[in-house]
Amino acid sequence: MQRVRFSSQQAPVHKLGDPQMTLSPKFRLAVIQSSLANPSPELELSLREEPLIPGLPDDVALNCLLRLPVQSHSSCRAVCKRWHMLLGNKERFFTNRKQFGLKDPWLFVFAYHKCTGKIQWQVLDLTHFSWHTIPAMPCKDKVCPHGFRCVSVPRDGTLFVCGGVVSDVDCPLDLVLKYEMQKNRWTVMNRMITARSFFASGVIDGMIYVAGGNSTDLYELDSAEVLDPLNGSWCPIASMGTNMASYDAAVLNGKLLVTEGWLWPFYVSPRGQVYDPRTNNWENMAVGLREGWTGSSVVVYGHLFVVSELERMKLKVYDPETDSWEAIEGPPLPEQICKPFAVNACDCHIYVVGRNLLVAVGHISRLNPKESCKEKWNFSVRWHVIDAPESLSDLTPSSSQVLFA
Repeated sequence: MQRVRFSSQQAPVHKLGDPQMTLSPKFRLAVIQSSLANPSPELELSLREEPLIPGLPDDVALNCLLRLPVQSHSSCRAVCKRWHMLLGNKERFFTNRKQFGLKDPWLFVFAYHKCTGKIQWQVLDLTHFSWHTIPAMPCKDKVCPHGFRCVSVPRDGTLFVCGGVVSDVDCPLDLVLKYEMQKNRWTVMNRMITARSFFASGVIDGMIYVAGGNSTDLYELDSAEVLDPLNGSWCPIASMGTNMASYDAAVLNGKLLVTEGWLWPFYVSPRGQVYDPRTNNWENMAVGLREGWTGSSVVVYGHLFVVSELERMKLKVYDPETDSWEAIEGPPLPEQICKPFAVNACDCHIYVVGRNLLVAVGHISRLNPKESCKEKWNFSVRWHVIDAPESLSDLTPSSSQVLFA
């Protein structure tokens, strides 16, 4: 098993878009930086006479500069005014990357300090393995991190944070926040119809669905609703038919799968519901699916995988033909990744974030079907661990999302 180590000196936490130049006099620098970050058309036209990289056409040079790691921008933008214009403004930088069709994955981790409970987002560049911060989420209440639900539209580079609960009074929130990586800023969206916490959420065809959860006085809800991110409007959808808070949820084959998970003392089988937006109907989840759903789920290769909450268990995959779960080939989750987990996936990779923001990356491979069952795929996993800088050692993950930019 390969381990990728980064000490606090090797991997400092950077702020996306935060100037780090130290020149004198300060007031003169501020004027220069302001004019270069928001250049007038005349200034832009005059600067175009200077090549981005001498000897290269500007389109070729721009293609090169747009591949620079974000952590190197603070030093690189001191090269010349045109570099400062490009690298000193993250909205301009990521907009140019989008126009050139350049998109790399970033792992956004919603975390909280284990002593103070303060919430924050930390971002791991999955290409260069460097950590970054983003602006604080505009949420003024003292909240319970686990009550929120986070979903994303990865290829659009957008992230949504919904609901939540005020810690001191168990009061659910109808809050909806949107983060756009291209602009590196938060926007307050229209509120949900019903305030809720600990609910199910998922994205289907660009629409954001939420269902169930806890209301005031921990009363469980059966209502559900959908957000159209383009116009920001919420609409009610069919009720679940049972009042239920959600332990985990996943989107598989265009349907939202919701499970309440196993509850102590484990005498009663967990409930599960499946929503089909094409018919606006809920149905009961298959028995094997809900009883074997014992951890955090991701969908890879069109199959549902679960990282079990049980210690040192192997990754397992659901087989809809037999309504059963099977452990896949390969080692279990690396032992240094400790609960609670935040799990997400991108293409054929699973990202499991543990305490202190250590990240296990699992590469899922599809194996040729066995002779006895030629239509059934088998899977294997290889893990490696990315260590976090010392400055993140007091953080515990609550959720994670993958965005492209």
